[in-house]
Amino acid sequence: MPAITVASSAGPYRVYCGRDALARAASLIARLGNSSGTFILSSPRVWRLWGTSLAAKIPGGRSRPPILFDDSESAKRLAAVEEISRKLNRAGADRRAILVAVGGGVVGDVAGFAAASYLRGVRLIHIPTTLVSQIDSSIGGKTGVNLPEGKNLVGAFYPPKFILTDPSFLRTLPHREFRSGLYEVVKTAVIADAPLFAFLERRMPAILRRDPATLAWIIPRSIRVKAYVAGKDERESGLRQILNFGHTLGHALETATSYRRFLHGEAIAWGMIAATMMAVATERVGERDAARIIRLILAIGPLPSLAGIKGRQLRPILAGDKKVRAGRILWVLPRRIGKTEWGVEVGWPVFDRVFAALPAIAAKGRS
Repeated sequence: MPAITVASSAGPYRVYCGRDALARAASLIARLGNSSGTFILSSPRVWRLWGTSLAAKIPGGRSRPPILFDDSESAKRLAAVEEISRKLNRAGADRRAILVAVGGGVVGDVAGFAAASYLRGVRLIHIPTTLVSQIDSSIGGKTGVNLPEGKNLVGAFYPPKFILTDPSFLRTLPHREFRSGLYEVVKTAVIADAPLFAFLERRMPAILRRDPATLAWIIPRSIRVKAYVAGKDERESGLRQILNFGHTLGHALETATSYRRFLHGEAIAWGMIAATMMAVATERVGERDAARIIRLILAIGPLPSLAGIKGRQLRPILAGDKKVRAGRILWVLPRRIGKTEWGVEVGWPVFDRVFAALPAIAAKGRS
């Protein structure tokens, strides 16, 4: 079973990736030393599907009920952190407690922030159950919640003690959510892994069928990219900014539609198409690579419509993004497949033209 190490300021931790990774939960938790108990944080829908098997493998899982909370993006607020913290207090969690976050990206972000905040920090374990959380959001120590003004504006860098990633969880993932996670795999390939990009081009039909062999190849490979980048730049002061490819516009689309129209990966997909076309407009990437990027994104499936969203409507949201520096909106743009440039300013006229053209660009890319 692959064990991928991630460097962090709090010390290295490992991602254990493979089928039956959960079988290692008890022994790995025991290695953490003296504990007053494990407390599982999850969502009702994840626990309905996987609670029985998880409770049997996590120490104390059968004797202590999990703390469940809404894992919708619209519920990813400070109120959720307060609710979790109060339940932990009532359950007797002290500074020697271990929190086990079981779920997708929202569960990991909220539970991670609760772990960072409760009693000024208790130990955290991630068990990601969606594709996007397995290959991206559980790795690197980012935790946080949304404000009405924008996404992930309040949070902390707080690395887990370890991560257990089991592709078996993906069997019960709704197909739209699985496709949403694939857009993050495409992001990984565009920013840093041209061979992964070529594999996705060749094997997309098998990947969409969730063929075990293809998943066993793309998941560890994507994790290694995220682990390398996060380990080199934990606090996002340089290299880690490449992970924001597609996210600047994607987060704005999520905020503008109150998290009701797009799944996270779908918004990022539109953001990647826009960033690619801005790179073409500013002569940073060739048209051939741009066409390949857009074709691969669209090969995953249809994206929710942009109808009713105007470029000018997004300007104040973009200006409030956490990646803005001194009022400057900095974009991540591809230079070629496998390499990106970060910290790029793009004028509003270019952005407006590209955003207005996105539906036509997508239609052309499907033809």
